[in-house]
Amino acid sequence: MSTIVTVQDAVTAFADFIEPTNAELDAIENEMPAILADVDLLDAYITTLDRTPTELDTRRIRRARRRAVAARLELANRTVTASRPGGAA
Repeated sequence: MSTIVTVQDAVTAFADFIEPTNAELDAIENEMPAILADVDLLDAYITTLDRTPTELDTRRIRRARRRAVAARLELANRTVTASRPGGAA
């Protein structure tokens, strides 16, 4: 019995489509404040996984949640503004 070996990795390992495009990198950079705010929120949640949250933990989670929502709102507003050249009608 002969073995079948896949060469998919060898064929596509150096393909151009594996690297992110400049547009994708720009989109990631635009979303970075929201991504970092989400990371802070996850850190606040992770801190309280193995214990009962204290008042300080609760405030930290609340602040992180507000920052994440504000960052997402700013990103959404920036996206809507950028997609409507010439202003709102």
